Amino acid sequence: MSKAVLGIIGGSGIYDLPGLEKVRSKTVKSPWGTPSGPLRIGEIAGLPVVFLSRHSPGHRLSPSDINYRANIDVLKRAGVTDLVSLSACGSFKEELPPGTFVLVDQFVDRTYKRESSFFGKGCVAHVSMAHPVSPRLRIHLAEAAMTEGIAVVRDGTYVCIEGPQFSTLAESLTYKNLGYAVIGMTNMPEAKLAREAELCYATVAMVTDFDCWHPDHDAVTVQDIIKVLTANAEKAARLVARLAKDFARQHEPCPIGSDRALDNALITAPNARDPRLVKKLDAVAGRVLRKK
Repeated sequence: MSKAVLGIIGGSGIYDLPGLEKVRSKTVKSPWGTPSGPLRIGEIAGLPVVFLSRHSPGHRLSPSDINYRANIDVLKRAGVTDLVSLSACGSFKEELPPGTFVLVDQFVDRTYKRESSFFGKGCVAHVSMAHPVSPRLRIHLAEAAMTEGIAVVRDGTYVCIEGPQFSTLAESLTYKNLGYAVIGMTNMPEAKLAREAELCYATVAMVTDFDCWHPDHDAVTVQDIIKVLTANAEKAARLVARLAKDFARQHEPCPIGSDRALDNALITAPNARDPRLVKKLDAVAGRVLRKK
């Protein structure tokens, strides 16, 4: 087994990771463009941890402006094996009020402006997304939350919209009636790209509001969200610290094969592959491309 390296992507309100020791900042170049910012590399309780601020420090990047491919690529290059996304979201359920953490197990992608794959013309691959979250990683998060006394809800569907605007009332009611649990703007195509990069991926969806479907919360405002973000960020730091302390030091194979997602995904014949694209895929898909 390979050494476990825990990656953390911090969403809105989480621009650094308290508790990270022996920390250094490293700018990693990617053939996919410019990532959100430098990586913060260090350790927690002896476990290697790599942190990336999704929106960059100061929140410079809107959800549509994030280079998701570059972000996942540089995390892969830094040796990350297991990736946790900390993401602010809205809730569609009374029983998921602001402050609740949801360990989502499914996604619905409603984005339309973002590059959603590392593969394409010259090297085609199709990975399975039936189960987009690594179950073992989600279990570890749930256990860490229980140990820290942080209330979490297991399971729930996260619908990802393009943004940056919040939902219309009609959209919010539609998503609620479809049974979705939470809504956000950033976990797609992030989860898809993590699967293509063979990273075990899980999301901690941190509820900040009730979107606009709730009769007592007619509209979402940034000011209201910021109040909850501060409290959520403190709990998220404790959750990550506990997760790292109890995390296996050797990477545990994913029971659904997240970490070997490319084993049977490549469909382009070796002699038909574009060498320029193959070169860009060195970190993401080098394990399988070197075999072909």
